[in-house]
Amino acid sequence: MTGQRHQQIDRLLSIMARLRDPGNGCEWDRAQTFATIAPYTIEEAYEVADAIAREDLASLRDELGDLLFQVVFHARMAEELGHFAFTDVAAAIADKMETRHPHIFGDDASGHAQTERWEALKARERADKGARSAIDEVALSLPALMRAEKLQKRAARVGFDWPDPAGAADKLREEMDELAAAEDEAGRIEEAGDLLFAAVNLVRLNGVAPEDALRAANAKFERRFRAMEVLAACDGKDFAGQPLDVQESYWQAVKASERGESS
Repeated sequence: MTGQRHQQIDRLLSIMARLRDPGNGCEWDRAQTFATIAPYTIEEAYEVADAIAREDLASLRDELGDLLFQVVFHARMAEELGHFAFTDVAAAIADKMETRHPHIFGDDASGHAQTERWEALKARERADKGARSAIDEVALSLPALMRAEKLQKRAARVGFDWPDPAGAADKLREEMDELAAAEDEAGRIEEAGDLLFAAVNLVRLNGVAPEDALRAANAKFERRFRAMEVLAACDGKDFAGQPLDVQESYWQAVKASERGESS
C-alpha cells in the first residue's frame, strides 16, 4: 500500500513536470505564475468545503485531488525557480506537526493544556519568522469575515477582548446607530464595516464560528426563497411580479411549513 501511494504521488509530480516542460509542455500551464494560480487554489479549497457540506464523499475525493494538484503546481513553479520542491513542502509540514504535538511525538506524554501549548508554539513560530505584532501573519487573502474573526482571536489572546457577550452586544447597537447617522458614502462605508466587525465579535463571543453561521444562513435563505417561487408558481403567479406584502405572505408560509405548521 505504501509503495502504491508513492507511485501515485510520483505519477502526479511527473504529470506536473511534463505540463510545465519548456519545450513540450502545455502552453497554458507553462504561462502560469504563483499569482495567476492562487485564485484557483482558493476556489478549490472552497469546493472541498462545499463537498463536505453536501456530504458527498465521491465529490470530496475529486475535490481533494484538485486541491492537491494546486499544491503540486505551486511546488513545481518554486522548484523551477530553485527555491523548494514538493518534498520540501511535505517535510516542512511533517516537521511542524511533530513539533506542535510533543505529547504524541515527543517526551511530553501528559497532553496537559494542549490548546495553550499549541498557541504558544504557533506564536513562537511567528516570532521566529520576524513577527512583531500579535496580529501579524493573518492572511490578507482570507475572506473578510474569516479575517475579522482571526484578528479578534489574536487580539483576545493578549487580553484585548470583551469580558462577556453583553459588551459586544452594546457595541453592535452603538455601531447600528452610527451607521444610521452617517451623512455621506464614505461615512456609511466606514460605519458599515464597523457594524460588521462588531457583529463578528458578538457571534464569536457566543461560541459560534461566524463563517459557519453565515454559510448556514445563506443556505437557509436560498432554500426558503426557492420555496417561495415554487409556491407562487403553484398559485399561477410570477413571484417577481408580486407586491412586497404578497411576497412576505409566501415567506411566512414557507417558514410555517418548515416548522410543520398548517397553512
